[in-house]
Amino acid sequence: MPRTQDFDTAEVVGRARDLFWDKGFEATSIPDLERVTGLNRSSLYNAFTSKRGLFDAAVHDYLDRVVRPRLRILTDEPTRPDAAVRYYRSLAGALASLPDETPGRGCLLLNSAAGFAAHDDTQRSVVDAYQRELSGALTHALRAHDPDASTATLAHRTRLLTSLSVSALLLSRVNRDEAVAVANTAVEQLEEWRRT
Repeated sequence: MPRTQDFDTAEVVGRARDLFWDKGFEATSIPDLERVTGLNRSSLYNAFTSKRGLFDAAVHDYLDRVVRPRLRILTDEPTRPDAAVRYYRSLAGALASLPDETPGRGCLLLNSAAGFAAHDDTQRSVVDAYQRELSGALTHALRAHDPDASTATLAHRTRLLTSLSVSALLLSRVNRDEAVAVANTAVEQLEEWRRT
């Protein structure tokens, strides 16, 4: 008779997600995961099959609990004309609130892109899907921002704003002030497009 699970899977995944987010997949050890989850190695393997299985669950949790709620401001209907500006102001505010003495977390997915996703097809496809989701949300908001913009203009602006998002999130791991400045640059650019 199989043993019954006596822990909250969502809580374990959330704790593992935060550890992977802080340290990255490669630098996170099984003993680290045992420590933060309170589970032993065999329980982790029984529930998630491997460290990678737990990481994949953490990535899905990150998308559902962190990324998509933040993107909702860009995709809610009816979409406000200032949705993109509000998104970048919110991002700048979140980055500015990081403590001075600790590095920021950045983005779990982008952090993996700068690491093991370069040689892992599965993670590369997850990061690529995230980039498409972010770009799609920005395109949607930009249509509300400037309904008369051509498809080519929207594509150009989306690419630029996506790049600023990626830059701000990556920089937040090493230079909070510059990350905030990059997010504010997106706000300034959006306001300039609005005036022209």
